[in-house]
Amino acid sequence: MNASLYMQRCIQIAKNGLGQTRPNPMVGCVIVYEGSIIAEGFTSPYGGSHAEVNAITSVKNKALLEKSTLYVTLEPCAHYGKTPPCANLIIAHKIPRVVIGTIDPFSKVAGKGIQLLKEAGCEVTVGVLEEACREHHKRFLTFHGKKRPFIVLKWAVSQDGFIDVLREETEIEDAKPNWITNRYARQYVHKLRAEEQGILIGTNTVINDNPALNVRNWSGQDPVRIILDKTLRIPVNYTVLNDAVKTLVFTEVKRMDTENTKYIKIDFSRNIVRAICEELYRENIQSVLIEGGKQTLQSFIDANVWDEALVFVGACNFKKGLQAPRIHGALVEEINFGDDVLKKYKNPC
Repeated sequence: MNASLYMQRCIQIAKNGLGQTRPNPMVGCVIVYEGSIIAEGFTSPYGGSHAEVNAITSVKNKALLEKSTLYVTLEPCAHYGKTPPCANLIIAHKIPRVVIGTIDPFSKVAGKGIQLLKEAGCEVTVGVLEEACREHHKRFLTFHGKKRPFIVLKWAVSQDGFIDVLREETEIEDAKPNWITNRYARQYVHKLRAEEQGILIGTNTVINDNPALNVRNWSGQDPVRIILDKTLRIPVNYTVLNDAVKTLVFTEVKRMDTENTKYIKIDFSRNIVRAICEELYRENIQSVLIEGGKQTLQSFIDANVWDEALVFVGACNFKKGLQAPRIHGALVEEINFGDDVLKKYKNPC
């Protein structure tokens, strides 16, 4: 029995739920009978069935379940939410062995699923490919473990170290981005947007670029737009305030909420990063892609509140402009997009 191989398959199929299952974790499950996989399942979009339910339901001959082993990336739930507890379903079908990648830190589970299974006589193994499972569930685990969203920083930088040219206030009437990377790298950014629940930028970036912050060149849900606008300087006709998708605006000046736009008043003189994370936790935002600009990015870097950083290095040179943020992290991967390079860093802390 190759437990690691089956758990790797669980992780692989779980990725089918990326960006679709939140606030539920994207779990993968396989059921093995006499050395062969007889069923697979991953978490359905939020409100639908969990991975274990999808796997068990797909088994035509349910009698085989009583002699099978169920593998799952995350501890089966033990509480009633949108669906009944998965642990109860496993017990009802008398599956004798359950192999779990990692424990669920959510307070309504947190070992209770394992306890239910053991009390029912199941043989439970925990920790198979645990590091890989925790990496897969990094958003969910960070949100429930650290009580804040999983933070991904992202910016593009020229060969000579600039993230933008110098802007003039007069440019506000013709706001548009100054592209550093090629179209392949920009398409990949839309893939990133589809994977994270929220996308955050500051006032200057909105005024300079008038971005839509949606998913255009990839398939997936638009992220929740999160805007920092201390004194509400962003013109109301800008795209981020068009109510097209859910939008959160952090400000010191309260404005009436609209259908999809919520204004959240915070004190910008205190620890702003902590205040933002606390409010996003209350809003149940599990992951955030922070796209800049420099002041916003550097604030999270200086507060050491970030988990990954994605730095796109373009093939251009600006000679002068706005210097890129400074970050110290572990370089874990490089991806080439033609002449552009994506450098991926992880926070070692």
